[in-house]
Order: sequence, then C-alpha cells, then structure tokens
Amino acid sequence: MDVNTDLAMWSNQLIVSAMIVYAIAMIAYAFDLFGGQELKASETAGGEAKPLSVRRTNRRTATAVLDAPVAAADAAAGSGTGSGRRDGERRVRRAARIGTSLLVLASLLHVAAVLTRALSVMRVPWGNMMEYILTATAITVVVYLVVLTRKDVRYLGTFVAGGVLLCLGLSITVFYTPAAQLIPALQSYWIAIHVPIAILSTALLYISAILAVFQILKARFEDRAPKWLRFTRRLPASDDIERVSYTIAAVGFITWTFTLIAGAIWAEVAWSRYWGWDSKEIWTFVVWVVYAAYLHARATRGWGPTKVAVLNLIGIASVIFNFTVVNVYFNGLHSYSGLE
Repeated sequence: MDVNTDLAMWSNQLIVSAMIVYAIAMIAYAFDLFGGQELKASETAGGEAKPLSVRRTNRRTATAVLDAPVAAADAAAGSGTGSGRRDGERRVRRAARIGTSLLVLASLLHVAAVLTRALSVMRVPWGNMMEYILTATAITVVVYLVVLTRKDVRYLGTFVAGGVLLCLGLSITVFYTPAAQLIPALQSYWIAIHVPIAILSTALLYISAILAVFQILKARFEDRAPKWLRFTRRLPASDDIERVSYTIAAVGFITWTFTLIAGAIWAEVAWSRYWGWDSKEIWTFVVWVVYAAYLHARATRGWGPTKVAVLNLIGIASVIFNFTVVNVYFNGLHSYSGLE
C-alpha cells in the first residue's frame, strides 16, 4: 500500500503547530504557578489570624470568578481538598485559564497530527518510536484534561505542556521516522490491543510521577519554603497530592499489567513462546515490579509518603529507560524503533 505523502506532510506541520501552542500554554501556566497569589486560609495581622473571606472583602481588586475550564473543581471548593479552598473562595487565575484553553487547542492540533499520520499509511499510528511518542503525548494531555475536570491540578500544567513539548521535539528530530508501512513482524491485530494499553499506561504513570514531585516538594517545605520554592505555598496539602498521585498510579499499574499479559500472548502467537527473556520483556517486567513495590509500600504504610513517592519516580525512570535506551541500544526481538 502506498503512502500518502501529502497527509504525512500535513501531520508534520500539525505537530509543529501544536508545539508552538504548547510552548505558549507552558508559559501561561508558568506565570500562574510561579507568579500567582499564595493560597492561604488566613493571614496574621497584629498577632490575630483573619479569615480569608475578611481579607478578600478588604481587597476591592479581588474578584470572585469561576474558572471556566475547571468549573466543576471550583464549584466543589470548600470540600477540604486544599488549604486555600476551605472557605470556598473562587480565585481569579487568568494565566491558568489561558494556559488550559491553549492546551485544549494544542491537543486538538496534536490529535489531528496523529490522525493524519494514521491516514497517510492507513494503519494504527504507533508502528515505531516516533509514532509511539506522538500518540503517547496526545493521550497524556487527554488524561490531564480528564483529571482536570475532577481536580484542580492546573499547577501541573507547566510540566505537562513542557514535557509534551520536549517529547514532540524529540519525535521530529532524534526519533523522526518517515511514514511507511508496518514491518511484517508488527502486522498483527495484537498491535491494536497491546500497544494502545502500553501508551495509556505511560500517560497515566507520567502524570502520577509529576504529582509525586510536587508531593515531595510540598511535604519538604510545608511550613517554610525558600524564596525560589515559594510557589509550593500555592499547592494543595501534600496528603491531597499524594492521594491523587496514588490513584492514577494504581490505574496505570493495572493497565501496565494488562500490557505485560497481552505482550506475552502476542509473543506466543508470533514466536510460539510466552516468555523468552528478551531485553524488552525483561524491562517491561522490571517496570511492573517497581510499581508493584510502590503500591505495596503505600498500602502497608511501612514507608513514609516521601519514600513511597521516590519509588514512584524510580518507576517512571524505568519506563523512560525501557522506551529509550532499551529500544535503541539493546538488541532483541523487539527492535522496532524504526531508527537506522
């Protein structure tokens, strides 16, 4: 089957366009995170704490608005999910609203790039490393936006947009692969089952890892933060961040388990054995073991929340190692990077 070069070219142009919008969204989110107003339930004046509602009444410039992209999250303010929302205050966060709106626009361009890439070769768009990155980053943004409808996690926006921007840059430079048909080893219906679940797992575990970083920072500087980490005062409580991070990682662990099982079944179909100690198989199992240890440590409470969060970060590091170093430098039956 021939490759539609026009659609492939359009896909590349859409990737570049999405990167531009992601960059602007990242800047907008950065203004909100590093230059926004601190979230404090009260402030001390003359040795007496004043409620936040009183402070806001005295500030004529304060305006109560509902942030459109996270209306559900802000409407639920006051439920105890963050120290700055205990009195149900609604804050003006123009930069965050702009960042989220731009992220939605960028995600539309991004998804269009994935679709045009798929249509250019009339197959699933994850046949090599470039396409895997392209699809995985699109799913990551979608996961973030879905989480955003339930929790106000706009403080992650800088790192979601920035991480996706970096990955897309690598996909069209270091990992770029021209549009082409699948190699014979990948021409199986299992590619439409095994790989999408692996992509979803990667997206979930990445979001969880970013939350783990914020959890560690918030726990370390809960009471007093240096000037260069003053933005941590605008974050929810570390326990709240940890719960969201754990929930997402738990779902990611389940989908990664399915990835491991589906990969073994595909291996039996392709090579007449479920397990062959191939480098990719080994490292996929290593990732599973690390996250199993993370979930076990968290469930048993044998370790403190910070140590458990470090396990989460080791897990995402193993995922990245599995995708980059193992795919590129380790020889094996799973050498499908598409790189020459």
